Amino acid sequence: MSMHNRLAALEKRREVLKKEIEACEAHPSADQLKIADLKRQKLLLKDEIARLQPPLPIRESLSLGH
Repeated sequence: MSMHNRLAALEKRREVLKKEIEACEAHPSADQLKIADLKRQKLLLKDEIARLQPPLPIRESLSLGH
């Protein structure tokens, strides 16, 4: 799996977790432990995404086609 594909998969998983958290929080009887675990997973994904992304100046030049 290429780095770009890996980042896309991680970002997609993070978005799925975000929606799952929102759905859980919408219920009055939400399981707070489950929500806390989902938020922890989402934060771990955010950290991994940040670690795998190139520094900002490099990302900008990649998006500009340089």
